[in-house]
Formats: sequence, structure tokens, C-alpha cells
Amino acid sequence: MTLDAQSLPDWGWMALAIALAPAIGSFIGLLSLRLPADRPVVAARSACDGCGRRLGVLDLVPVLSFVALRGRCRSCGSPIARRYLLLEVGCALLAAWAGFVHPGPLGLAGALLACQLVLLCLLDAEHFWLPRVVTLPLIASGLLISALGGAQAALHSLIGAAAGYLSLVGIGALYRRLRGREGLGGGDAYMLAGAGAWVGWIGLPTTLLWASLAGLSLVAASLLAGRAVKADQRLPFGVFLAAGTWLTWLYGPLGGLEL
Repeated sequence: MTLDAQSLPDWGWMALAIALAPAIGSFIGLLSLRLPADRPVVAARSACDGCGRRLGVLDLVPVLSFVALRGRCRSCGSPIARRYLLLEVGCALLAAWAGFVHPGPLGLAGALLACQLVLLCLLDAEHFWLPRVVTLPLIASGLLISALGGAQAALHSLIGAAAGYLSLVGIGALYRRLRGREGLGGGDAYMLAGAGAWVGWIGLPTTLLWASLAGLSLVAASLLAGRAVKADQRLPFGVFLAAGTWLTWLYGPLGGLEL
């Protein structure tokens, strides 16, 4: 899949993505805290958790504000959550990675994908929750970006979204019938639909392979650390799906298949 644009050179697209990513990363930090708590996202202004002072523009400049304030509120000296700095820097690095592998406007699209995956990773890792308010935009953005690449890419994306959703819904129903309990969260199917929208139906097997390897790596690391993994222990499958989606989008399906 390719996106053609002549308005900016390749380095310009990468610079734009890297410039925007920290601000999006900061917003992701806000969403990751407010969505699980069912707090307003847009209506309520950001404030210091220590003294309640509303934060101004100079307090909210990504990365620079944290460095200038030495990670503390200018009023009460309370520490600023480092998750914001990590997300701002991390999203910028992911944007650079996308731009390096896919120079041009497609790299900017990759930065958008990365930011959505980061938010889903946080929500699933911390709350075992993949809300539709995040997974549905993942599907929609994948379909839109693919449509810009032409009719064939759009068709592959649409089939990928449908196949991703139906495959996990079917597996979940089969597990429930055989084991008498839920084995997959409802958000996993929507997230795999989003993956299919971004990588197409051809990329779905590779996405699931990478996700499985990521999950097995976590289990192996836990065993090496002396922490036994119980058979019924919950694992954040969305985190593994995010890794699989990202690697497949960057480097394509294994075996050299292309859309």
C-alpha cells in the first residue's frame, strides 16, 4: 500500500510526525487515566494532582515543560507523573521508526497507528480493557488510510477488518462452549479488526504469529524470573496484538506476500 504526495519531501513528513507525536503522547497519558475513571476528557482542564492548580500553556509543552520544571509542579512542588514524559518521548521515537521504514506520508500514517496502539496497550496492561471508543477509531483510521491507497487496498483492508473481528468472535464462542467461561475479552475482536484494517487480510496471520511470540516471550520471562504462570491467569492479549500489528504494518507479512 502506498500514499502519494508531493507537497513535502520525505524528511518533512518525518519531521512533522515527530513534532506532533509528543503532543499526542501527552494526550494519550491523559486518556489512559481519565477513560478508566469515567472522567471527562475534553471538558475538564488539566490540573496538578497535588494542589489542584489548573495548568497553563507553559506547563503543558511536551517534554520541554517537564525538563524546565524538573518534573515538579511550579506551585506546590508535587512530582509530575513520569508516564507523560515517557509517552511523549516514546511516541516521538515510534514516529521516527515509522518514518524511517516508510518515508513520506505513509510514515505519518504510521505515527498515527503507533499512538493508537500505545493507548490500547496502556488500557489493556493496566485495566484489561479495550474500549470501543478507542478500538473503533483504530478500525476507521485503518480503512481510511487504506482507501487513500486505491480501491484494491481498500478492499483488502475491509476484508481484513471483517476477518479479524469474526475470527476472534468465533474462537471466543468455541472456547466458551468448551470451557464454560470467557477466554477472550470482547475488545480483542475489535482490536484485531483494527489490525486487519491496517495490515489487510493477508497480514492477519503474521499479526497473530507476532502476537503469539510476544505472549510466549512474556511467559518465558516470567518463568525465568521464578514467577509461575497459572493456567487461568489473565494476560493482556491486546498488548501482544499491538506488537503484532505494529511489526506487520512496518515490515509486511512474513513470506514476502504483498497487498
